[in-house]
Amino acid sequence: MTFGVLYLSYTGLLEPLGQSQVLAYQERLAADRPVHILSFERPADLADAEKLARVRARIAAAGIHWHPRVYHRRPSALATLWDIAVGAWTGRRLARRHGLGIVHARSYVASVMALAVRHATGARFLFDMRGFWADERVDGGLWPRGGVMYRLAKRFERRFLQTADHVVSLTQTGVDEMQRFDYLKAHRPPMTVIPTCADLLRFLPLGGQRDPVRFTLGYVGSAGTWYVFEATARAFRHLLARRPEARLLVVNRSEHALIRAHLQAAGVPDDRVELRAASHEEIPALMARMDATAFFIKPTFSKQASAPTKLAEFLGCGIPCLANAGVGDMAGILREDRVGVAVDGFDEARLAQGVDDLLALCEDPGVRERCVASARRHFSLDEGVARYRAIYEALDHG
Repeated sequence: MTFGVLYLSYTGLLEPLGQSQVLAYQERLAADRPVHILSFERPADLADAEKLARVRARIAAAGIHWHPRVYHRRPSALATLWDIAVGAWTGRRLARRHGLGIVHARSYVASVMALAVRHATGARFLFDMRGFWADERVDGGLWPRGGVMYRLAKRFERRFLQTADHVVSLTQTGVDEMQRFDYLKAHRPPMTVIPTCADLLRFLPLGGQRDPVRFTLGYVGSAGTWYVFEATARAFRHLLARRPEARLLVVNRSEHALIRAHLQAAGVPDDRVELRAASHEEIPALMARMDATAFFIKPTFSKQASAPTKLAEFLGCGIPCLANAGVGDMAGILREDRVGVAVDGFDEARLAQGVDDLLALCEDPGVRERCVASARRHFSLDEGVARYRAIYEALDHG
């Protein structure tokens, strides 16, 4: 028997992350079985008529049934509880009405909704955990460790893992950590590693875009929470000492004041920086202007289970990376595939050496081809889709 899928996502399909990490997979999987997506969209995105029409057309072309709901932000805890109630009620109704036998939940908030759907309908539960979310909230300074919200989220995490019929982890490091959880020793659900893949038909090398004279260091995406942009700013200052003509191209949606403050604190001249916002569709062309990238993530406990989407996208575009150890499987990939540099800390000496090693790597005539090959080996969307398809087929018969 082939079950239909109810996909629950607290990330909106109108957001770039929802398009790259939800829709990109499901529009391919929908060829095999009915797929219904229940997502929570930000009001500003729903008000963008052009974007809404474009995404609706893409979803309809894939044969996916989309059930968008409004995401509520404030007051934080009450708004989230309201959204969970809406998602649980709507999810139960959809699963019953359409006979959906698999409930696929992306991360923790959606998985609370999924538990209600599973309890009411008996659907198989796929916990797509996307990392240790509760610990990420603490490591990002959003929650106090040991606080009420953290303890509640960890209780739910335990229930998700004990109840799930299958678990998806972004990293093997995360799976290794979960294997040490005492409460899973008696019964551990099947686990599959599926990193944040990229559409390598979109994220691929584009010739003729790089400045032949100026070295361009690139940065794409968030600069706050667990990203350490101040280290990127200091790394660029070291780069300027070696390549005075260098430029920093930063693509970011909404943190421009924070980014400028870090650059100013690092002593980076304004005229060496291009800071701009861009749509998800524009990112590959902007990456094509970059000779290399430097991004750093706090190497905390939660990041053992993280796989930054930007790593897959940069490598797919043939761009070597300067990053850091202690984040999922990232350092191992950069070092073993010789496609980047992973520093072990953010002090001046390590950043300076990292920049030197990155510049030397960029002189290697084979590095761009190795980056593309590494992306295909680790982060191919085709491989990610194949692994999800295999999980769904196992749940059909399990």
